[in-house]
Amino acid sequence: MTDILEQLETRRNEARMGGGERRIAAQHSKGKLTARERLDVLLDEGSFEEYDMFVTHRCTDFGMEKTKIPGDGVVAGWGTINGRLVYVYAQDFTVLGGSLSETHAAKICKIMDMAMKNGAPVIGLNDSGGARIQEGVASLGGYADVFQKNVLASGVVPQISVIMGPCAGGAVYSPAMTDFIFMVRDTSYMFVTGPDVVKTVTNEIVTAEELGGAKTHTSKSSVADGAFDNDVDTLRQMRRFYDFLPLNNREKPPVRPFFDDPNREETSLNTLIPDNPNQPYDMHELVHKLADEGDFFEIQADYAKNILTGFIRMEGQTVGVVANQPLVLAGVLDINSSRKAARFVRFCDAFSIPILTLVDVPGFLPGTSQEYGGVIKHGAKLLYAYGEATVPKVTLITRKAYGGAYDVMASKHLRGDVNYAWPTAEIAVMGAKGAVEILYRSDLGDAEKIAAHTKEYETRFANPFVAAEKGFIDDVVHPSQTRKRLCRAFAMLRGKVLENPWKKHDNLPL
Repeated sequence: MTDILEQLETRRNEARMGGGERRIAAQHSKGKLTARERLDVLLDEGSFEEYDMFVTHRCTDFGMEKTKIPGDGVVAGWGTINGRLVYVYAQDFTVLGGSLSETHAAKICKIMDMAMKNGAPVIGLNDSGGARIQEGVASLGGYADVFQKNVLASGVVPQISVIMGPCAGGAVYSPAMTDFIFMVRDTSYMFVTGPDVVKTVTNEIVTAEELGGAKTHTSKSSVADGAFDNDVDTLRQMRRFYDFLPLNNREKPPVRPFFDDPNREETSLNTLIPDNPNQPYDMHELVHKLADEGDFFEIQADYAKNILTGFIRMEGQTVGVVANQPLVLAGVLDINSSRKAARFVRFCDAFSIPILTLVDVPGFLPGTSQEYGGVIKHGAKLLYAYGEATVPKVTLITRKAYGGAYDVMASKHLRGDVNYAWPTAEIAVMGAKGAVEILYRSDLGDAEKIAAHTKEYETRFANPFVAAEKGFIDDVVHPSQTRKRLCRAFAMLRGKVLENPWKKHDNLPL
């Protein structure tokens, strides 16, 4: 018996060493943790239960039968984050570059099946060179198996991908189908084809960082939702992020202890809106002042900055926030901001997270580049997302809500549950200048008349009361009392039940 136990421990130690001390040292020299070290940071201490530690590949081509390392390049199992169940896999770059084999894929699929069966999120720590070339089509089949699991798990359990090294080819498509992607600056990359192939095919000379680094994917492509400075910071932020999410689509998000008075008044909000209607202000200030303890986890902060998305808590309950940002392009809606917000709204709706919409939008961005790029269809994505959402929806109009953009931003007409406005709100088809130029075209040569018409239009429509008179706004609230009113609204809506007509699935305007 002693011999068998010693043999077990020997085999465990061999598996824990991955690719060996030399490759572990190489991983550390790049400022990266190993797969197991990453799981130690991500999960509660002592909570990790590993599966398939002794699995090896089955390939016999190219001398691969002589290179068999237990675990086959991925560490998989389950654990807890702040006491809540999570399924995890961490690719091990020290083992054959973290390349995906048939058995490597099978380990990931097993974890994903367990996650769906038991109703808990999946977090993948990706650090892979892509498909294992020696296995050929078997490796490609393994990728497709993982992709299929991603599709089936979508909307059932949250899926989070953390890119912690180079991910190329098939290695990027599984993360692309998950709910959120986070990257590590300077050490993680994502691209379908690397710089060498790009140079060969298109003659473009580009570095890995320029082609698929964290800055590229958080600010230009929108592939990634955020980036952090190093492995430890990234994994600690994932622990923080995890606390905002429900375990699955049948449960509500967790309620956390809070130490912030729901009735707290913020007198500074009385002066947040400038006297000049064309002067910008930072919507971040409002979001932070509404949130419990000012805590806001922003999603895609560096992309489409004219709209903000992210999570806060109100009375300890998770709330998804979508807010126009007047500091950037006056908060106008365009292709990128519509796509960004639509995907976020759909995630919140899939996982029963209430949505708070903060509105200051002058309309959609005009121009040929927007029209040629399909702003009509992309704008419709956000409209569609809000219209199909059945979770509690609370809307606050702080200043401008013009034209079709008023409709899109969770208006009462899209089944908004509670729609508030500040006294500074302006709800109209368009701004006074544009409206007057259309309504009083015959007076355009008379500056005095145009000024009088403009003042008359502003007096009549540059306020929230016309909409309130029609019941499109439930109340005009005092800015300093906004947190109290919103907390009460979400509390009232906790028992909301609303179902859409039965369908196999919808046909979102992609």
